[in-house]
Amino acid sequence: MSTATHTSPLQRSTLGRWRDSLRRFGPTGWLGLAVIAFWAGAAAFGPALLSGSSDFGGEVFAPMSAAHWLGTDYLGRDMLTRVIEGARTTVGVAFAATLLASAIGTTLALLAAASGGWIDSLLSRVLDTLTAIPSKMFALLMVAGLGNSVAMLIVTAAIIYVPGSYRIARSLAVNINALDYVTVARARGEGTGYVMLQEILPNIAGPMLADFGLRFVYVVLLLASLSFLGLGIQPPEADWGSLVRENIESLASGGAAVIAPSLAIASLTIAVNLVIDNLPGRAERERGIH
Repeated sequence: MSTATHTSPLQRSTLGRWRDSLRRFGPTGWLGLAVIAFWAGAAAFGPALLSGSSDFGGEVFAPMSAAHWLGTDYLGRDMLTRVIEGARTTVGVAFAATLLASAIGTTLALLAAASGGWIDSLLSRVLDTLTAIPSKMFALLMVAGLGNSVAMLIVTAAIIYVPGSYRIARSLAVNINALDYVTVARARGEGTGYVMLQEILPNIAGPMLADFGLRFVYVVLLLASLSFLGLGIQPPEADWGSLVRENIESLASGGAAVIAPSLAIASLTIAVNLVIDNLPGRAERERGIH
């Protein structure tokens, strides 16, 4: 009996479009990738390289200089070091929360589309209920009631963005599930798990990757807003939102202590959007080519 792996025509055409589009990845896309790589590297290796350079005792809100490239904060600590330290928390927590939200939302969407019936209805109604709760209000209630540890922030952000990821994935998966080659797979006896992972998932991977990037931006902004309100990451740990809150007094004088973390947030979110705009198939979808 032949054991050849079945590949649908849509899967083959999708892979081809990905290869062609990656060759045409624009300069703005590469710029976005470079910025993301910089912040990812800063989050992974920066704190170790700059260890011990954020000691107390310097001049408060000192201007930028050769000794302190981004000045100092409200306690006299080097702001460049603080921004790099904040990158680990901001990027790490946001990535973990987005990955959790996208994984749960996509898995539930695949299950709903492949199973249909009461499973689809139940999952959709439950997640629609979560969508009806304002995200900021839900986050404030969760953090105020259960604490603002890193784990709780990740879980809170993931719960908030699971419904959105589910809706996008389900709308794509339902369309794929209705195509002929999925019907053929079911006719030859393939189970729900095979249909979910082999027939539907590969064909929604591109749009879901773009959605992952957007969710990441949303989570970064949510965490920054919680920290700015004092309900996010707590001292002595830092993220970019808390750095803005701590050093807001320097804003009147144009101090880098508040401008630098703000620019860090802006640069990361803009870079992610630049990459999303250059993802394979984006231009074709905007022109209505499928």
